[in-house]
Order: sequence, then structure tokens, then C-alpha cells
Amino acid sequence: MTTAQHKIGSGFGARSTADDVLQGIDLSGKLAIVTGGYSGLGLETTRALTKAGAHVVVPARRPSTAGEAVDGIEGVEVDELDLGDLDSVRAFAERFLSSGRTVDLVINNAGIMACPETRVGPGWEAQFATNHLGHYALINRLWPAIAPGGGRVVAVSSGGHHFSGIRWDDVHWKTGYDKWQAYGQAKTANVLFAVQLDRLGQESGVRAFSVHPGSIRTPLQRHLPREELLARGWVEEDGELVPPSTFKSPEQGAATQVWAATSPQLAGMGGVYCLDCDVAEPAPADGALTGVQAYAIDPEQAARLWELSAELTGVNAFA
Repeated sequence: MTTAQHKIGSGFGARSTADDVLQGIDLSGKLAIVTGGYSGLGLETTRALTKAGAHVVVPARRPSTAGEAVDGIEGVEVDELDLGDLDSVRAFAERFLSSGRTVDLVINNAGIMACPETRVGPGWEAQFATNHLGHYALINRLWPAIAPGGGRVVAVSSGGHHFSGIRWDDVHWKTGYDKWQAYGQAKTANVLFAVQLDRLGQESGVRAFSVHPGSIRTPLQRHLPREELLARGWVEEDGELVPPSTFKSPEQGAATQVWAATSPQLAGMGGVYCLDCDVAEPAPADGALTGVQAYAIDPEQAARLWELSAELTGVNAFA
């Protein structure tokens, strides 16, 4: 069955932490893959999952940096993966599949935000390519290891999906690049990916979710100049950071993706966008940037994006 896009009354909220949602959950013997699991929310996700007993594989564009970040955390292995390079995605998947292991949880956590116009691969816009296409190719290439476990895949989206739907006539922003709208399109793509993967994966017992972690100060903001941080209320006039209470902590920010990946409350559910450790409500008609936009969970657009992604990457585990 597909879950209606409405709260289920999880009992958790915006200030719950990753450790909170894992109380009483034993992940011993489970294997998780967390892209970008060595920085910001990803690092907190890795810490929480390993504390609950999981073995976590952390694919990273900078393996040496990742290794230093996770040093001392039991049950973590690091491997190389550049989501903006499909050859790197293929190589990582081949190495993992050759190990003969199955995957119980995948959290597509890595991403870039509001970067200057950047091209990767065959001229693809970097945010769409890295945040969406790289993860799309990764899950499809890893499918032989994901399907047997009947586990969960979590796509980390953002409230930024409100900024833009999919620009079907120009997904790679060949004209009129706007860094925030490009980010919005990529985050909408993350939600649509989860919708379609959930539909395709149910026969194998695999369910997919997308999540908005909330507002957290992480290295994701590295591309934003001080003036923009000030305009968005993320720093004070004197350049000091706004009070921490304005943002979630990294431990709180990691909670929703950990909850979506592990909670028994979501058994039999899938294909939904989650917020504050619960299923989110539809976006209100007044234009407030909360909940989830209808275009981001539209099954027809989800299927169309899957077809486009398959065409662009040359990979489709369900063909």
C-alpha cells in the first residue's frame, strides 16, 4: 500500500534527535550505506546508526578526509565515490557488489546547495547531476544488493523543493541559471525519485522515503557569501551566528532520515515525504513553505523523471 501524505502521530518532533528515534531499535547485523556520512548530518547519521549496532559504509569523494572524520567510530568503512562522476558511481557499486553483501538501509545524504553555475560530466548542471542523477545511478547499480534485503532507501531532500518543480524543457539550466531554483529542482527530483522507487521496489519489499531534515548550519552552506547569509537571517549584523535555537542541531537534523530509515512505525508504508520525524502534510494553499508540494509527489512526474534519468545515465535496474 502507499501511505497517504499526512501525519501518523509518531510521537517525535522537530527537536527529537537521531538517538531518540533509535531508542529500543537494534540494528545489529544490518548494513547501511550513507553517502556523505562523514560530515554534518551525514556524520551524525553514521554515529547514530553504528551506536544502534549497524555496520555503515560511507562512500566519499575525499576518502582520506572521511577516514579522519569517522576515526574512532566502531563499525564504519570508507570507500571512494564521486556522485558527479558516473564512472566513479559504477566503480563503487562494482566494488561493493563484488563483496557479496546485501544492503538493508541506504540514505542518500550527500549533496551540494546553491553553488555557482557548475558543469559536470557531459555538461550537466552540477546540483541536478550530483544530488539526483548520481544517487539515481547509485541505487540502480546497487539494486542486486538492495532488493534481497527488502530494506529502505531514504532520499534526503529539503524544504528547498518549494523553489522549483522539474524544468522539463531545460533540466540542465542551459539558459537563465539561478542557483536557488536549480537547488529547488534537484530537491524536487529527490522527492520524485523516492515516489517512483517505492512504486517499483515494493514487489521486492523495498520501500523508499524522502525527507526534509530541517534548517541546520552545516558545510552545505559553504557556497553562500556573508551578505546572503545575513539576508536569510543566518548571521547577525555583526557577522556572528544567530542563536543556535534558530536552527536544529546536527543531531536533531539527522533524526528524520534515521527515523525514515529504521522506524517500525513506517512498516507497510512508503513513497512519502517526511518532516520532523513524521510524515509531512501537503503544502498549504497560502503559499507557506512548509509540507510538500503536490508536484513533488505526483506519480506521473515521478515516472517521467525516472525515464529521463535512465536515458541520461544509461542505467535502469527495472528495465
